[in-house]
Amino acid sequence: MIQIVHPAQVLLSNLDGFHVEFKEPDSRADIVLNRPPLNVITMEQREQLRVVFEALDADPRVRVMVLRSAGEHFSSGGDCSGLTSATAEQKSRLAWNMSSPTRCGKPVIAANRGYCFGVGFEISLACDFRIATETTLYALSEQRQGQLPGSGGTARLQKMIGIGRTKDIVMRSRQIPGPQAYDWGIVSEFVLDSDLESATDEMVRELLTFSSSTQRAAKWLLNDIENTSLAIGIELEGNETGRLHNLINLQGAPEATDQED
Repeated sequence: MIQIVHPAQVLLSNLDGFHVEFKEPDSRADIVLNRPPLNVITMEQREQLRVVFEALDADPRVRVMVLRSAGEHFSSGGDCSGLTSATAEQKSRLAWNMSSPTRCGKPVIAANRGYCFGVGFEISLACDFRIATETTLYALSEQRQGQLPGSGGTARLQKMIGIGRTKDIVMRSRQIPGPQAYDWGIVSEFVLDSDLESATDEMVRELLTFSSSTQRAAKWLLNDIENTSLAIGIELEGNETGRLHNLINLQGAPEATDQED
């Protein structure tokens, strides 16, 4: 008998530079970048991260995801040698892979400390919430290598902070420290480095107090509104609100502890 192995199983048979920690009692899964000291992200790792995010999003036991790192630095960026040798098809998927946190229906938190450069910054921007510390430095410095950010960074950042500040970061290869990132609205919370883990834990607990179904609806709605006009956004909001009200009338108010539908 021929055994058919799903491509995702092959891809995840040996995780490259990261691991997953699942805490079932907390309904939480952590994706931990773990290639010390700088947690450089390889081409294979990008694809594996996408598949892991998709798998955790489909797992009803998981309600919140955290993207964090082992060591002093979140990530100094991508593996330049791997990018140079990558095929055109692989390069075309860079932004898609790093956008996987955005496509998840569940909340995703990025806990950033130390260097958060290049693709490390870009995948953090694709998360719903970012927590920074006094050690955090954000940068998209591809200009220094004669390149451009290729994993969604320029587009996401411009949506968040406007074209002027984005040009400052991209065209001048400026490094933005945690306090400034908080002032500019790039991060949701700024805490002492020693408090990063406890602040992340607290945000997870807060998110778990809400209904998983309404959290998912809110995330999809906000993501859709970001990419449309004000008039269409208001219409989308009205449609989603009406849909949720109809569900409540049929099923009753959702509980905060509900698992995924």
